[in-house]
Amino acid sequence: MNDQPTSNGVPVLTLNEKAKLLRIARETLAAYLAERDLPNYQVTEPGLLQRAAAFVTLHRPDGELRGCIGRLESSDPLYRVVQECAISAATRDFRFRPVTLQELPLLTIEISVLSPFRRITDPEEIEVGKHGLLIHRGFHTGLLLPQVATERGWGRDEFLRAVCMKAGLPPDAWRQAELSVFSAEVFSER
Repeated sequence: MNDQPTSNGVPVLTLNEKAKLLRIARETLAAYLAERDLPNYQVTEPGLLQRAAAFVTLHRPDGELRGCIGRLESSDPLYRVVQECAISAATRDFRFRPVTLQELPLLTIEISVLSPFRRITDPEEIEVGKHGLLIHRGFHTGLLLPQVATERGWGRDEFLRAVCMKAGLPPDAWRQAELSVFSAEVFSER
């Protein structure tokens, strides 16, 4: 049972918990990129021990994406999910070459802690800027975080087309697919 406070189903983290989570992500990346080591942390903060899905996004100095990987569900504490996702974003995002230790100080880390997913049947339920999208059809799955639509200046139609394309589907495939929305608490080193 999770007794952590939530806002629209998104776990609420204190400013100190957010800062510690960002520090854990950066220190984990530094240790992993230097020696393939995973630091151990003694975590007591309730927000960091809750079970929550999360994404870690890495941005270059010009703000462009450098890597983004997440977990859609978790039975692990949030801080462990962030450690795993940080390493994956830096080394396993197939769109980019792996991050180097020398490059790491130039990158900005962003963390998105997700609410549970809610299936929708009407695209009018999508609130651009508040909701992220998850699409599923057959063997195809795609996800876009809530901040993506805002950053790109997309409306609902562009957001729907983009999540289809992310899943490797035709742009209008959302009409015959399972759609789910979610919210996220997003924070970064910026």
